[in-house]
Amino acid sequence: MKLAPSELILNPDGSVYHLNLTPKDIAPVIILVGDPERVPKVSQYFDRIEIKKSKREFITHTGCIGSNRFCVISTGIGTDNIDIVLNELDALANVNLEKREIKPTLSKLNFIRIGTSGSIQKNIPVDCSLISTFGLGLDGLLQFYQSESARQLTFEENFIQQTNWPNYFPLPYVVKANTHLSGILTSDTLRQGVTATLPGFYAPQSRHLRLMPRIEKGIRALSDFEFDGFKITNIEMETAGIFGLSRLMGHAAASLNCILANRVDGTFSRNPDKAIDELIRYTLGKLSDNYSALVTTNE
Repeated sequence: MKLAPSELILNPDGSVYHLNLTPKDIAPVIILVGDPERVPKVSQYFDRIEIKKSKREFITHTGCIGSNRFCVISTGIGTDNIDIVLNELDALANVNLEKREIKPTLSKLNFIRIGTSGSIQKNIPVDCSLISTFGLGLDGLLQFYQSESARQLTFEENFIQQTNWPNYFPLPYVVKANTHLSGILTSDTLRQGVTATLPGFYAPQSRHLRLMPRIEKGIRALSDFEFDGFKITNIEMETAGIFGLSRLMGHAAASLNCILANRVDGTFSRNPDKAIDELIRYTLGKLSDNYSALVTTNE
């Protein structure tokens, strides 16, 4: 079945509509960063950069560390953008763009988020880094997909019950990180925890300037939740969407976040650039050392 032009939108040069990329522009290991200005902060550690492309907030640098090929792509903020980025990257890997047909043999990509986040547990201080074991989506994205096979349904039910989750908010979803990829990236230097993904920065994360959030103590409800030994450790705006779409599409995904704020004690990093750079170098080192295992192994 051919994909209609209205469903798979291509630019005049044959590139996918938003990312402005063609299949040869991407690598099997793709680093996702929110901030477009973080792309060169990652690619500066490549031995060579082969491709630089941009459109809107989506900036891509593709290059190599040694003989290992990587992409780093800025997604912008939020799971609405994640929906665009992951679907178009999957199309680049698994759709014949000229024929507009899904390929008979599918390829697996590896997505690694290097992001920033706020801690909601007092024992997770600013400037540390955390790898997500699960993504808890409070943004609603995955509910638009036939997604039950990718989700941790019992986890979701317990969250809804324990927090008395309002029915006027998006229905929560929970997705596990890819075990193999996360195992490669994990070490004693990283904290681990459940990352909650929210659909906004202010009221959804219980911040207020002039407008009051509907639930004033939303952070407390999240931080108090516990299921099967897991607690929600940090909040941000992308991880759960990345985990959910990756698992549905058959890709691997992991998420590492530099903790810049602690919402419990009200602190913020005094040197965020340094903390983020340390996480970038750590992640690239782990990926480079284990590259062959990434591109040949499926979970």
